[in-house]
Amino acid sequence: MFMERGIMMSQVKTYGLFINGEWRVTEQTAPLFAPYDGALLARISQAGEAELEEAVAGAQRAAAKMKAMPAHARADILLKAVEQMTARKEELARQLAQEAGKPIRAARAEMERTITTYRFAAEEAKRLYGETIPMDAAPGGEGRFGFTLREPLGVVAAITPFNFPANLVAHKLGPALAAGNAVVLKPASQTPLSALAMGDIFRQAGLPDGALQIVTGSGRAIGDQFVTDERVRKITFTGSEEVGARLKAKAGLRKTTLELGSNSALIVEPGVPLEPIIPRCVEGAFGYAGQVCISIQRIYVHESICQEFTERFVARTQQLQAGNPLDEATDISAMISEREAERIEGWVNAAVAQGAEIACGGRREGGYFMPTVLLGVKPDMDVSCRETFAPVVSIVPYASLDEAIALANRSDFGLNAGMYTANLADAMRAAQQLEAGGVIINDIPTFRTDHMPYGGVKNSGYGREGVKYAIQDMTELKFVCVNTWPSA
Repeated sequence: MFMERGIMMSQVKTYGLFINGEWRVTEQTAPLFAPYDGALLARISQAGEAELEEAVAGAQRAAAKMKAMPAHARADILLKAVEQMTARKEELARQLAQEAGKPIRAARAEMERTITTYRFAAEEAKRLYGETIPMDAAPGGEGRFGFTLREPLGVVAAITPFNFPANLVAHKLGPALAAGNAVVLKPASQTPLSALAMGDIFRQAGLPDGALQIVTGSGRAIGDQFVTDERVRKITFTGSEEVGARLKAKAGLRKTTLELGSNSALIVEPGVPLEPIIPRCVEGAFGYAGQVCISIQRIYVHESICQEFTERFVARTQQLQAGNPLDEATDISAMISEREAERIEGWVNAAVAQGAEIACGGRREGGYFMPTVLLGVKPDMDVSCRETFAPVVSIVPYASLDEAIALANRSDFGLNAGMYTANLADAMRAAQQLEAGGVIINDIPTFRTDHMPYGGVKNSGYGREGVKYAIQDMTELKFVCVNTWPSA
């Protein structure tokens, strides 16, 4: 009997693809290891061209059923899925913590947000409003009545990352199904279990077979076929800038939503009480080991308070508890892979070689990288200008708000930016001048709720999530004009 990393393979469950309402175990499978301790969690079926073809063809057939389904029925299916997730949320949270290495408290919070996201989708399924157009506003429009409709696109391809394996799936499935589309979902290879759980949940909720297809496996093996198939009318992707750019180049005229990288900046102005904001700032920098698209990566602090802010921030950082993600006391655990921890170790070492100073952290132990605060960071260092996606933050002093805004904008990215200030006029000026898809005043840029518009500018992508806004991108606007007095 075959052993892998000391675990009996016969004791490990093999998960199949979810195609046309059935589970399909493929001949080729891949092991799934826990980031924290390397334990073998499962074996995951790997889709090939034949399985992907079957999934897309089945989704196309199901799309016709979804389009014909009344809005209240789509809403009911989503609410039934919510009921099941609510009943199973502790089980799902623990599964998420294991496969993603996310501390259990954060995993529970993600499941709560996931449930909220699907509930928002159920509500928005009933709000696909059009509008009337005053046709007589233009000469020649007299006697005509105009109105708009929103219609589903058909088949939506959804590609999700590892860092929020339940909620980012919800941000793609929920709006797509609410709008009356069918979805082919490709979850991240490291975190497929949270996505696969949705197969049985939606089947039991009454979703037509084929309206949700879940294909697991290597993006390199099936990626081109996935994004170039003409039956796919919309691609929604969350992931790296590099992969997003390649995907867009191959997508052609199909609709795309790209939620890509960032190196989010926070500005801290004088006059802000530091004691209450320091824990929040530390959370924004190091939550889930910094593996969040809108983690705080750059903190610009006015020079009059920078020393005090830094001392308080470092002291709070050193209180974080590292350990097993299933331990209730754990604040930070291993990164998603040892390779990623090695990457950020190299970036930090390079920054130090270029003159940066480590205020705390800076060490790697296997896949765990200590929460790290850097000082003396220059804008062109990788730890500043690129997306670290790791528990590393830099603190930089500034002399004027204009300088802080310029430093924050000195980035190829623009997802969220944050600012703490006691001055309303400065807050409004920053809101107008910061180059970001979202500006969060008196909170960290890591703040997000699941109904707000969310997306970036510059290399952070385009399109917006947030259920209502995602639905708009997952529908076509149709205009209808009726001549109420046709000529003979």
